[in-house]
Order: sequence, then C-alpha cells, then structure tokens
Amino acid sequence: MSQGPFLALASLSVVSVLLFGSFMNIQDVDSAAPLMHTLPNGMRVVTGRSDGHVTYAGVLTASGSREDPVGKDGLAHFVEHTIFKGTPRRTASQVSNRMELVGGELNAYTTKEEIMLYTTAPVGYESRAAELMADLVENAHFPEDEVSRERGVVDEEINSYRDNASFAVYDEFDELFFKGNELAHNILGYHDTLAGLTGEDARGFLERNFTPGNMVAYMLSPQDPRKSMRVMERCFAGLSRREVERCRVTPTPQPLFDEVRDRGNSQANVVMGAPACAQDSDDRFAWYLLCNMLGGPAMNSRLNSVLRERRGLVYTVESSLALYSDCGIFQIYFGTEPERVDKCAKLVVQEVERLADKLMTDKAFERCKRQICGQLLVGSDNRESVAMTMAKSLLRHGRLLDNADTARKLQALAPHDVLEVARKVADAGFSKLVIK
Repeated sequence: MSQGPFLALASLSVVSVLLFGSFMNIQDVDSAAPLMHTLPNGMRVVTGRSDGHVTYAGVLTASGSREDPVGKDGLAHFVEHTIFKGTPRRTASQVSNRMELVGGELNAYTTKEEIMLYTTAPVGYESRAAELMADLVENAHFPEDEVSRERGVVDEEINSYRDNASFAVYDEFDELFFKGNELAHNILGYHDTLAGLTGEDARGFLERNFTPGNMVAYMLSPQDPRKSMRVMERCFAGLSRREVERCRVTPTPQPLFDEVRDRGNSQANVVMGAPACAQDSDDRFAWYLLCNMLGGPAMNSRLNSVLRERRGLVYTVESSLALYSDCGIFQIYFGTEPERVDKCAKLVVQEVERLADKLMTDKAFERCKRQICGQLLVGSDNRESVAMTMAKSLLRHGRLLDNADTARKLQALAPHDVLEVARKVADAGFSKLVIK
C-alpha cells in the first residue's frame, strides 16, 4: 500500500512538499483550536476540527528505514506493506475492506525516519477508523503466506524504481553521500535483503518501533475535537509495549564525489548535493527560502529561468531539501542531454555562488518571501496534509507549528540570512551523480 511520492519523500520531495508538510496551520481550517494530549501509556494524540464531510486519521511513528537492522535493508518499508495482512481478529481481506466498504481508504508510506499509517472516511466513522488502526499497530501478525506474496510485490516495486533513472539517481546519490551510515541504503531495500525478510522480522520491527512513546496519533474531523480525542483515547490507551532506546549515529561527512553511471539511457539524470541543517535548526527557514528561490515549484525559480527558459538546456530542474533529525541534505536535480551535463552543472554552481557573493536587494528579497508565504497558504488548503501535519509537527518538534508562526519566521529573514546558507553550499561544494 505504499505510494511512490510519499515513499520517496526524503529524497524526492521539492521544498514545497517539505514546507507545507511541516507547517500548515490547522487553525486556518476551523477556528476551534486543536487538542493535544499524552495518554497514560505515553502515546501523544492530537485532534482538530475541519469543515466538510471527511475524517482523516492516522498514526505516525518516529522510525523508518534508518531503523532497519544490519543486513535487513528494506524491513521498515516491508512492515508498511505487510502490516495490513491480518490480525487475530481480521484477515487481510477484512482489513482492506474495513474502510473501503464505507467509501474510505487505508494506506501507509515509509520515509527514512518515519512510517505513516493513515485513513480517510466519511464523517461518522471515526471510531471505525481509529479502532482498525489500533488493531493493526498492536496486533498485526504477518502470516507467512501473506508475507511471501507481498515480497513479490515489493520486489517488483524495487525493479520499477531502479528502471526509472529519475528516481534511482536520488537513491544512489544517498548511498554515496551517506556512505557507512544507516541513511545510505534504499528505503525499499534490495533484492537480496528482501529475500531474507520474514514475518518474524516484521513483527520484531513492530514491537521495537511502534511503541507508545515513539508514536503520535491524529484525527481531523468535522466533529468536536474533544469527541475525537475520546475516540482515540479509547482505542489507543490499551497499547502497552516496552520502550526501546534508539541511538542514531550522525553521518560522517564524505569526500566530494563526481560519478557517472552509464546505463545506455538517452537522457542524463543528474543530482548535485551538499550538506544542509537538521530539521530543528533555526537556520531551516533560510534553507527553505534558498531552496525555493533556486528550484522551487514556481516557473520563475532561478534555475528554471537560467537552465530551461533562457537556454533550453534541461527538460526539468528542481531543488529539494531533506531535513533529518541530526543532519540534512540540499539537492538539485536536472534532466538533460548527456553532452550538456557539464554546462548545466557549471551554471548551477554559478547561480549558487551569485547568491553567496552578493546580497539581494531588499525589493527582490521581499518578492521571494511573499512568493513562498503565498505557496504556503495555497498548500494549506489540502485537508489530508493538514491532518498529517498535526502528527508530524508534534512528533518532530514537540508542538504544533502553524502558518502564522512560519510566516513570521520567513518574514523575519534578511538578505544576509540567505547569503550565509548559500555560502555554506558554495564553500562545501557539490557532489554530483549522473545516471545516463
């Protein structure tokens, strides 16, 4: 039940996804303030009210592919797939039909540091949704026949990603950039590691990582947030699982690399990357703005203008910012003809150096801030993203961060703030991977 865009969030997202996914204002959806509560077992719950006729609910755990045991790359993602394959109370078919029979949906995705299990349903089915997710989180039993079948599904998913060079270049860049660290390996895992994964492995991962203190549950519904909170408490308060100490090792900086992998493709897919800040750093807002200015979703982004509109050198170009709990990576991707790679890469470096060498005028800088704040407001209209954000914000930052807070942080930036982070990129230099 993995979805590609969510699955590769850590490596493929543009800055708008990360920004909107972390800082939407739940209070913009409805004047009723969200409720936050920690259950006696240590699980945090956040509920809010929205308009419309749809309920959004989910469980987010602060463990992803980074928690894969040695030699079992892809286990977190495999758990995401197989958690739906039955509990002592329900068969796999009954799990999949539980929400679909009322017009809802049940799904999940995995990133390098998180797994999200989520559902949508018509209003009135809040208890049905919460009870199902609680049953899966606590009781999923990973029967071997179902696990074996799902292994084939994931195997094909690995093939699909490897065959798509625009996806593969991000994954393979991470393998080089984070070499020797648990962040390096592909979220999906590899054919040989997948072949060795068992239902027992999946259950062990669930027991270690889906613990109350490591999770946040959320519900966004047209009903009173207090009623939603009671539903969530009733369904999740009984979860009792021993907390496990987790120790993430911060990646060691790697020497710059410039590698070409020739696979006979007609197009060259290129990622250029440099270190960035961690997700709780005060510098992250300046990084967001730099990323948006260089290769954000707008057609007037600097790299789109320089590489595509003025010169017609690339099919596409975008920048992304993946911020993790203890580190980050800033990346620029472009697709072009193989013979144009060096010229494009040189223009990318020049554009970064231009921002690192000279302060923007106040007028130009204000335009950039106005644009990103407008994008943030437009993005906050997505109800499902708003719902997920309640959990993400509480899990990552320990509090709810809203649009107003983010806008204030962005508006408080001065030209020298972006110049400083641009200098960090320019000083560090870009590593580069080309798949063609």
